Amino acid sequence: MAVANKAETPLRWKQVESSRLAWALLFSLVIHIFVYGTYQAGSRFGWWRYLSERPFMRTASMLTDLLPRPPKPPKPQEIPLVFVEVNPVAATPEPPKDAKFYSDKNAKAANPDAERETNIPKIAGTQEQMIRTENVPKEKPPEKFVPLQPAKPAEVAKDETPKPPEKPGDLAMGKPELRPPAETVEPARPRPRTLQEALARKPANRIPGEAMKQDGGVKRRLEISSLDTKATPFGAYDAALVEAISRRWFALLDQRDYASDSRGKVVLQFRLYYDGSVKHMSIAENSTTSEVLGLLCRKAVEDPAPFPAWPSDMRRMLGDNRSIQFVFYYN
Repeated sequence: MAVANKAETPLRWKQVESSRLAWALLFSLVIHIFVYGTYQAGSRFGWWRYLSERPFMRTASMLTDLLPRPPKPPKPQEIPLVFVEVNPVAATPEPPKDAKFYSDKNAKAANPDAERETNIPKIAGTQEQMIRTENVPKEKPPEKFVPLQPAKPAEVAKDETPKPPEKPGDLAMGKPELRPPAETVEPARPRPRTLQEALARKPANRIPGEAMKQDGGVKRRLEISSLDTKATPFGAYDAALVEAISRRWFALLDQRDYASDSRGKVVLQFRLYYDGSVKHMSIAENSTTSEVLGLLCRKAVEDPAPFPAWPSDMRRMLGDNRSIQFVFYYN
């Protein structure tokens, strides 16, 4: 009997423990079902929205508003990517709101006349490749200047007696000279070969090109067409950069007597560093039939390089280097 009693005691403890475990699982299941069902019912009947509008919930939200929040990071400044030359006549002191182009001067959209009003100005040009607002003729090579021969002094007749000199201090009207003064003609300045020369001669020189053809019309009237353009800290630098490269390109074409025998475009890409050096240059596209025309575009950038160092504002805004893409059109 003693042996049988010892065997029954552990079996009863196991039954009690399993019974407790079953009740615990059942209780946990009921709690989960109750919580899930309450959440779904509150979402369906709007209980949670009603509680969020109660005064005590607003007080809790006000307390959280008093806690310090981390500052929001500043939004990155959007920089227009397409450079457009701006005529000084079209320059404005205030920049436009949404400018898609940048330059060394601010300008707002305008046109001489428009038949209808749109969000873009009307430009009566001929080409649809480059973004230009007016025609700028190409400079002709200066003609050879021949100085005028000085006129010989008139001989005094033998029978004419010279007049006595006037006494100093007398007020007398001077007689006009019989010989007109020689005209002074300024010698033609050579084309700028470097960026420094282009910067010094701005805004006298304009990049040659034809105005684009664009249908539209805006309310603002001006004697010349203009686009919404924003001045940037590096606009003046890029204006001189574009001019120096363009002038060198035209000079190379004049040396080869280019006569539009090959048409197309050359897309040149390179990186410009803060010290003015040019690296990693490549021809991304050449739709012309001549590889030489692509090499001329490379020389148009390599010959005036290295360019001057960036201004401090430009370097703070752009970093140590920037990617530049030039498109040369052969028409």
